[in-house]
Amino acid sequence: MVLSKRSKYAFNPIDEDNELAAKIMKSGKKVMQLNRGDIAIYFPTPKYIKDAYIEAIRENKMGYTQSRGIPELIDAVIERYKRMFRIGLSEEDIVITEGVSEALYFLNASMLNPGNHAVVFKPYYTQYIPNIELSEGKAYHLDYDEKRGWDIDTDELDRHMKKMKERRGIKYIMITNPNNPTGTVLGRRTLEEVVELAKNHGLALVSDEIYDEIVFNGAKFTSVSQLAKGVPHVILNGASKNLDATGFRIGYMIVPGEDKESMELKRKFEDFATVRVSVNAPAQYAVAEAIRNVKEHKRAIGYMVGEIENRVNYAMKLLGENPYLTTVKPHGAYYIFPRIDLKSLNYKKDKEFVDDLLEKTLVQFTRGSGFGAQSHFRIVALPEKKVLGEAINRMNDFCRKRAR
Repeated sequence: MVLSKRSKYAFNPIDEDNELAAKIMKSGKKVMQLNRGDIAIYFPTPKYIKDAYIEAIRENKMGYTQSRGIPELIDAVIERYKRMFRIGLSEEDIVITEGVSEALYFLNASMLNPGNHAVVFKPYYTQYIPNIELSEGKAYHLDYDEKRGWDIDTDELDRHMKKMKERRGIKYIMITNPNNPTGTVLGRRTLEEVVELAKNHGLALVSDEIYDEIVFNGAKFTSVSQLAKGVPHVILNGASKNLDATGFRIGYMIVPGEDKESMELKRKFEDFATVRVSVNAPAQYAVAEAIRNVKEHKRAIGYMVGEIENRVNYAMKLLGENPYLTTVKPHGAYYIFPRIDLKSLNYKKDKEFVDDLLEKTLVQFTRGSGFGAQSHFRIVALPEKKVLGEAINRMNDFCRKRAR
């Protein structure tokens, strides 16, 4: 057999409906695709960032860079965290990656042995699970509390950690803040409790904060880096969302601690960076400029977040007209994650609902079970209100007719 056993885990469940959508579009029909969170399609990458990319090419900054990333970008990340979160970082704390996707590979390949566990809350970003399994680890699943606005039940987390007979086999707790797919922004108190539990149980804490500036509806964002002193922790972030540069594929990993475990992680993440050689050179220079140019960034992010808030709230109003859906109000990112009354609509699974909706209304959403949450689906609320309104109204009409 030519394939490895672990290669079967190289699979993204939220992409599977693309085949059905492609088949429909090939027949000449137009599909309204609200299934992919590619922000640069709806909000073009700001001109000053694109100009910086072009300038890097003109200056022939095209060769291999330092494995951990160019000094200019690392310094810009240090300045960002000092400015935004009053966190002091050093060059050794940061490794530049090809998006958070590569950061997840570095993380799990560095930390997990066969059979080790990582605590992952459902619903989760879909790439977490394949990356854990490709490293021959296992996800230890707990649920975000939907009734409490997709918050973390820290008492339940504590109980599970205490009863886990082989808890030494658990290496880290993963949180996503703001959350994809729910749009939740975790409060400071919840984060403080999670940090304390990680400390008490001797676990590392990993926080994916890629949407940390896309926060609205009165929410405030707190970075784990502000709270987790004394606890080994890793922050994942990058350019895709806040800087509106998904195709640049620039991410970064931050390990702020000076404890033994943190120092080992820093060295090993850098080792993995040497294996892949380097990250896209002109993109690194462009992102360094994007972070340093605070004036232009504030202008771009301010407009973008204002528009996202407006579109999310507009979509929420329309969803409220559908008696077969229950939806928690988002406060960050740009997703909405309704629960479906499958029984009333005569479906057994959310995938049946999403596929039937696509075929009969030409509206594409993503099934919630792909994120580990049955009976839900994800809406990407990035399109203009006219498009959002048309898509949701089609779905609402579909549900009313289906329930008759």
